[in-house]
Amino acid sequence: MGGVEDDEPASKRMKLSSEELRRLSNGSTIKEPVAGSSRDLMARPLQSEGGEEVVGSKGVIKKVEFVRIIAKALYSLGYIKSGAHLEEESGIPLHSSVVNVFMRQILEGNWDDSVVTLRNIGLTDERTVKSASFLILEQKFFELLDEEKVMAALNTLRTEIAPLGVNDSRVRELSSCIVSPSYCSPTRSPKQDTVRARSRSKLLEELQKLLPATVMIPEGRLEHLVEQALVLQRDACMFHNSLDKEMSLYSDHQCGRDQIPSQALQILQAHTDEVWFLQFSHNGKYLASSSNDQSAIIWEVYETGVSLKHKLSGHQKPLSSVSWSPDDRQLLTCGAEEVVRRWDVSSGECLHVYEKTGLGMVSCGWSPDGKWIFSGLNDKSICMWELDGKELECWKGQRTLKISDLEITGDGKQIISICRETAILLLDREAKVERFIEEDQPITSFSLSRDSRFLLINLLNQEIHLWNIEGDLKLVSKYRGHKRTRFIIRSCFGGLEQAFIASGSEDSLVYIWHRGTGELIETLPGHSGAVNCVSWNPANPHMLASASDDRTIRIWGLNNLSTKRKEPCSNGIHYCNGGY
Repeated sequence: MGGVEDDEPASKRMKLSSEELRRLSNGSTIKEPVAGSSRDLMARPLQSEGGEEVVGSKGVIKKVEFVRIIAKALYSLGYIKSGAHLEEESGIPLHSSVVNVFMRQILEGNWDDSVVTLRNIGLTDERTVKSASFLILEQKFFELLDEEKVMAALNTLRTEIAPLGVNDSRVRELSSCIVSPSYCSPTRSPKQDTVRARSRSKLLEELQKLLPATVMIPEGRLEHLVEQALVLQRDACMFHNSLDKEMSLYSDHQCGRDQIPSQALQILQAHTDEVWFLQFSHNGKYLASSSNDQSAIIWEVYETGVSLKHKLSGHQKPLSSVSWSPDDRQLLTCGAEEVVRRWDVSSGECLHVYEKTGLGMVSCGWSPDGKWIFSGLNDKSICMWELDGKELECWKGQRTLKISDLEITGDGKQIISICRETAILLLDREAKVERFIEEDQPITSFSLSRDSRFLLINLLNQEIHLWNIEGDLKLVSKYRGHKRTRFIIRSCFGGLEQAFIASGSEDSLVYIWHRGTGELIETLPGHSGAVNCVSWNPANPHMLASASDDRTIRIWGLNNLSTKRKEPCSNGIHYCNGGY
């Protein structure tokens, strides 16, 4: 407490100077002479309806509480004289005289006296008194053991701690320290460290958490209030989307629209037909795209732009989707009712082809540990494979549709797929439990949030629904405005802390909503065909990619970025200067 670390053994008697004691007890018993007064410069307090003085224009901040919290913060920051000066000038003590005596007794190890003083503080809840007494006497017990006064420690346990009737399991643990002193040894591992003495200053911090805030103000209370205010401002900021944005106490926080990627910085033109799908790698260093031209492309992402790394050929049908391995070193590509191929990202080499006689693959995904892959098949089953192609398990029946997405939750337990036209299956493969999200409209695609807690579902009726899938299934929000009549249009989570929702649209626009409010905040023109898929860079909240029937991929960034770039290092790339 008070900015001072106490690393001395718990059993060591603390012979403190008045300065040390002032720091540990927050200095409220020490009165420093006041050299000058700034009272006239302070805002004149108002009178509240209840008779207490208040500060601030709203009349909701009680002056006494305000001053005490400021004094507490000053002592915690190590400004001992300033804290004492504030107490004297304001006439408002941080703690009552009884509390100051109690704190001094704790720091000096006067355990019996401190238990008596505790009852004179004015606590009305007997459970709090007993719990606080338990902590104090537990410390006494440990210090007696450290001094090898085993019989005195046993007597404290039997006649003082046990009669409190608090935390019987803890009493049994303390008994074990008598029988086996090694049970309380400081050399035990952190996971075993359930019974050990704390320093006296740490004990005081624990008591501080237990006692009412009116008696002892919690440590870091002012910091907590300020952080809470900043977080509320940030959460209310519609366009907050920057890791580097510094929030200041000097003014209210408000980001501008310029934090949303809305300018086309690059147009990637290496595909020769419609681009159906794209996805950034988990580390944000790569982008993979798949096309009706039967190829996939791995793009490398730099600070200066995106360049073509490998064009992957070998599929005999259009590619419906791609999926990055958890470590981003491998990539799966799925042909439309064809095969799944696994590629090495570094070399562009095809490592394996997954196929099943007489059946075609329609979707693909990875287990979180990268040891297995999953695929949906056109007989509506889902299979799990080892990397070498050995089939481990197959879930038959109405598990997936011919055109389907496939996701596996971050813990590897749930497989998610569209099982019926209007339903999504959440299959717990370990517990063998099935849950279903039922919609009123046909489902065209879905996307799983990074934390595996939410599912974004695109519907035939031009709505996108956000579902919470943690615990009970719950519809959270709806997003409207984009156009979808004939094609599969995909949406995604994105931005800082995935605070935004982006979607393609058949009207050639990219749509962006605020996830929390559902408000449409941007529409991005530029494509000349339907936008089939969007992907937000998970490592860069200012980078968004979109794939279109116009055979191009657009890379979107902030409109205030410099457009001066290095020379393009691969073909099929056009750098924009803000034009469309």
